[in-house]
Amino acid sequence: MTDVLSSLSTLLIYIAMGFYTAAFLVFAADLARRSTQATTPVPSAVARRAATAAGPSPVIVGERPDRTTPQRVDPTKNARLVLGWAFALTLSGFVFHLAATVLRGIAAARVPWANMWEFSMTGTLVIIGVFLLVNIKWDIDYVGTFVLGLVLVLQGIALVRYYVPVVPLQPALQSYWLVIHIIVAILGTALFALGFALSCLQLLQTRRERQVTESQPQQLRFLATLPASTALENLAYRINIVGFIAWTFTLIAGAIWAEKAWGRYWGWDTKEVWTFIIWVIYAGYIHARATRGWRGSRSAWLAIIGFAAVLFNFGIVNVFFKGLHTYSGL
Repeated sequence: MTDVLSSLSTLLIYIAMGFYTAAFLVFAADLARRSTQATTPVPSAVARRAATAAGPSPVIVGERPDRTTPQRVDPTKNARLVLGWAFALTLSGFVFHLAATVLRGIAAARVPWANMWEFSMTGTLVIIGVFLLVNIKWDIDYVGTFVLGLVLVLQGIALVRYYVPVVPLQPALQSYWLVIHIIVAILGTALFALGFALSCLQLLQTRRERQVTESQPQQLRFLATLPASTALENLAYRINIVGFIAWTFTLIAGAIWAEKAWGRYWGWDTKEVWTFIIWVIYAGYIHARATRGWRGSRSAWLAIIGFAAVLFNFGIVNVFFKGLHTYSGL
């Protein structure tokens, strides 16, 4: 029965990836639609202030005001149809993905995140879940292509490199801290992934606004239909703060678990060090932006470096560095 449930879980993952691929293509089609919609460049904040100083200016068709947070707009009927299909496909993939994760847990008779394959499965599930939940409050469908693309890459690598059959837990993992420590780490990773996508868009939007100010030819015209770079930065900052709180708890819970499993809170194990490095990067990002005035591109690059450290921790440290965590893949 264990083998049957494990095989069915893997099959459902493939089905979920099929839905995610279709959703990725539809979200990409929506970005293409935005490019055709953005026939009139959207002036930057600097350009608007200059125009105001010069006197009244005509209304620009399709112009979107600067925002401190993204707001919902009323899309056209065709846009609603495209986005409706995109979210329907994403939600369908999420349902199959959730079923695959639950079946893996039933097959293993434990929580399904005790090795790199299971961590990848659950982690990408939470990334999609966070993306869907955040869209209930904020209209961030424009990051769908980035989020779905990231999930497809991560889950594809996991299928090729990390899949393992169901195996019993190592003694050190037979603890309720497995549930607490890892699920919070997964949540923090998912939030950092969403913040990463927003920071990448922020850099692209900053570049476009500079081109508008300097009257340069513009590329990636779909950016003209998105919120201003400051709005993207503010939302990324909010999401990364929540992710940082989750990561802080991950670090603390890991230390407590280490004391119970190995008799010490901190031992300079490679995994422990990299978890702390990630915490330091995001702490620096939050501190620099809040107190040192690091806004704009510098803030975005710090967030991107932080998520790159998360990926390095998962994909490189877990595989190529030796330490106490290597037996579990965590």
